[in-house]
Amino acid sequence: MTERKPPEVSCETWIDKQIRLAQERGDFDNLPGAGKPIPRSGDVDDELWWVKGNLRRENVPLDALLPTPLQLRKQIERLPETVRGIPSEDAVREIVHQLNLEIVAWLRAPSGPQVPVGPVDADEVVSQWRAKRRAVRTPASGRPDPPPAAEQSPTRTRWWWRRAR
Repeated sequence: MTERKPPEVSCETWIDKQIRLAQERGDFDNLPGAGKPIPRSGDVDDELWWVKGNLRRENVPLDALLPTPLQLRKQIERLPETVRGIPSEDAVREIVHQLNLEIVAWLRAPSGPQVPVGPVDADEVVSQWRAKRRAVRTPASGRPDPPPAAEQSPTRTRWWWRRAR
């Protein structure tokens, strides 16, 4: 680490001195990429080429740069693919629950563009998940296997009917 700049020396001459001393010590010798142009990929007129390169190098998806409501909308759109390989209904409901918690947190303190986003109906996602699982498990005979007991949903009574009783 270098010493502090003395108050009587101008900033430019002090920086030049620091660079000259580093060159004399050999700090800039044998650096990777020395004498080569800075690699630029993509569009020549793209001002953010280095940001995209950084994201690519760090394996960060470009969706991470989107505002929160747009990220939530993309998560809702990808939900059927997300739950496709999940083995149990409880795990599917937990994924939907976690997504709904994120949505509610954003709805309580919205930031960014005002994009309409609402909670996801867990029962609808589970019914789509069941339908896709049945379609995959259909044997060559054309008749679907009977659903296991864990997947059969009991008839649900509405909350207001239970209250009236």
